Amino acid sequence: MGVQCLTTLIETNPKIYRDVQFRKSRLVIDGCNFLYLLYFDSGLDWIHCGEYAAFEELIERFVKALKDCGISPYVLLDGGTDLTAKKDDTIRLRKMDRIKKAHQAVEGTRQAVNGIQKVHQDTQEGKVLPQMASLVFRQTLARLEVPMAQCYAEADQEITALAKEWKCPVLSNDSDFFIFDLPGGLLPISHFHWEAVGSIGSQSYIPSKIYYSSSFCIVFEIERQLLPAFAALAGNDYVKLQRLNAFIRWAQFAPAVNGKSPQRLKGLLCWLKNFKQPEEAFKAALGLLEELSEEKKAELMEGLNLGMEEYQLPPSSLKRFFIHGVAPPYPEVEKEMAGWVLLPLMRARLNSDVLDVLLLNRNSLSCPVGRADFPSAHLTSRPIRQVMYRLLLGKGKKLRVCENDREGFELKSFPVKPAASGVPKELELKSLNQVEPSVRLQVLLETLGMPEASLEELQPHLRLLVAVTCFWLQRAEPKPDETLLKALLLGISHGDSLRQRAGIK
Repeated sequence: MGVQCLTTLIETNPKIYRDVQFRKSRLVIDGCNFLYLLYFDSGLDWIHCGEYAAFEELIERFVKALKDCGISPYVLLDGGTDLTAKKDDTIRLRKMDRIKKAHQAVEGTRQAVNGIQKVHQDTQEGKVLPQMASLVFRQTLARLEVPMAQCYAEADQEITALAKEWKCPVLSNDSDFFIFDLPGGLLPISHFHWEAVGSIGSQSYIPSKIYYSSSFCIVFEIERQLLPAFAALAGNDYVKLQRLNAFIRWAQFAPAVNGKSPQRLKGLLCWLKNFKQPEEAFKAALGLLEELSEEKKAELMEGLNLGMEEYQLPPSSLKRFFIHGVAPPYPEVEKEMAGWVLLPLMRARLNSDVLDVLLLNRNSLSCPVGRADFPSAHLTSRPIRQVMYRLLLGKGKKLRVCENDREGFELKSFPVKPAASGVPKELELKSLNQVEPSVRLQVLLETLGMPEASLEELQPHLRLLVAVTCFWLQRAEPKPDETLLKALLLGISHGDSLRQRAGIK
């Protein structure tokens, strides 16, 4: 999410950008940010579960545009939760917001059906990414052989470190990248016109604007080393002065222009012109808060330093992965005798929830579009997750996984026991990757409550789909009605044509 209002400030000062005809270069892509913007900017449906075939085609067109221009993409995705819990407050607030948006989407649809109001499908505000969009994104990139890595935690630092080592640009709309020192610059997604490929002779290029932090510092006349301090004082995902009851009216330090009130960030930048180093700026900021106790000031200084540290980069750990296919070490996982999971995690073949369960005994569930006055959709699949917890954590009387899910409009934590039965005793995490396929199938079908013999008459590609559908029909609350089942069967029949299309590719 980055620094609030920073993108708006930069957009109102276009001199900061330079025009570029981008071609023949590596490009490090902020995968989660790009996924969200690509889906919603396309106008695809998000209220009725998503349009995945159309989204797949869109990803294909994007990758083709890059290759036509000699651009080599490297896509980095966010992984598990930060073990330090530095962003827990921010994550919780975002999830509460998604619960409200998911409910509002349903209510808007119901009112549209009743002729009360129109659903604003084409607006960005209040949108919820469809549940399978991320999976479609990852699978399509893998099929197209686009290099991709799912980081162990948030990807921002890894994106920046890799781009800095390769001296190539980053593609993202996350305003944190305006703060990082990127020698190859930042290509904002909103100015990266990949659907309007141009050419000079035989050379194709993508018209774009590029940002360099040095240009920002020249325009606003501040020292480059003050940018992380600027982000911390402005408020980023790690520190917000308001949460510590520390209010500084930064706008007072900027002159009004054309009778308009000065912007908060402009005021902060004007104030920062007086300093050379972050430490002196922080001390001066605390001096503006005379009403705070010394204890509060010490807490605030700690928060400011924490917010600034996020822009200090370690060496890239992903260069070796992309060149040699070797996953970076992760001692915390290796202590759990689960070193084998690192490579499939890094390749995005395993969901990052595995890390949260393994290291934190926690699983933060998503917020699909749905009515908040109904039970959470995740309750239906809880028995399946309990088997996953048993496979990852083993069996123990006091063992629990805290599932963060909604209850009504509230976000709550529910302790969930790993499955007590249905998993052979000999299955242990350290050797799960070596288990015979027949044993894996047995565990899966027992979890779904479906005897293998009842599926034998079906075509192989329909067996899992039918087993999951039966599980859903038996366990969903409220019970699915006949209309939903007919819609599902229609989707299954349509799926055959999609499979034929995929086979042609």
